[in-house]
Amino acid sequence: MQTLLQHTIAQDVSCVGVGLHSGAKVRMTLRPARENSGIRFIRKDVRGFDPEIQADFRNVTSTTLGTTLANNEGTLVSTVEHLMAAFWGCNIDNAVVELDGPEVPIMDGSAEPFVFLIECAGIAEQKAPRRVVEVLKSVEIIENDKHVSVVPADAFSVALEIDFANKAIANQHAVFRSSDISFKSDLCRARTFGFEHEVEKMREMGLARGGSLDNAIVVSGDKVLNKDGLRYRDEFVRHKILDCIGDFYLAGGLILGKFSGYRSGHTLNNRLLHAFFADKSAWRLAS
Repeated sequence: MQTLLQHTIAQDVSCVGVGLHSGAKVRMTLRPARENSGIRFIRKDVRGFDPEIQADFRNVTSTTLGTTLANNEGTLVSTVEHLMAAFWGCNIDNAVVELDGPEVPIMDGSAEPFVFLIECAGIAEQKAPRRVVEVLKSVEIIENDKHVSVVPADAFSVALEIDFANKAIANQHAVFRSSDISFKSDLCRARTFGFEHEVEKMREMGLARGGSLDNAIVVSGDKVLNKDGLRYRDEFVRHKILDCIGDFYLAGGLILGKFSGYRSGHTLNNRLLHAFFADKSAWRLAS
């Protein structure tokens, strides 16, 4: 196997947006980081508690409508999956993410603005080899009629199927293979989505307060309310794949394996990573 080297961003870069669930304005700054330090979130607004949270699947504390990370002192950062997917797509191993609030800004609901930020900052190659985890045997998580699995493969891929009674979404299936499909052109622009009839209930729960047609696809009945329609014919399932990539990059490195799922989401993604890494015979670090 060719030796793959780690990367970080070349310089600081910042953006301002709103949190999807909090609705609060948040400023985010990405900074370069040293080799082997991974992705670290730092809450600049936190006082008296540890403000740093490592991007690690073991630090996931909630998977309700997004992936939330927290440290041992309870400092948290939510909705990290789109940014993590952008780091994966741009081959960024090490970076510091500074936030002045509890949530990564939603931007337009996809990973494209984060890819743009990273490209504006530039990408710097480092000397240490990337952490590559090779899948040695299949691992599966089943929950009622939902399931997700990973099996050995010579490249990273995600194959997902979603199935909604809603006719605007219905049944969609898509496969993303890192070896032959472009993350930037074929995946990163896919936006998160929700249903108009669920918005009021979510807001009563303190969620989706920052959601709008500017940062999500909104489905009402069997129609898409966004005036410009969809960015991809199957944008719904592509976004689910984007979420998977962000969740799986919390493994702390590249995974050589094929992920498959049916009606899976953040919860099953995290349960799969726990089960996979708990089985020492299921993986090894590639040399």
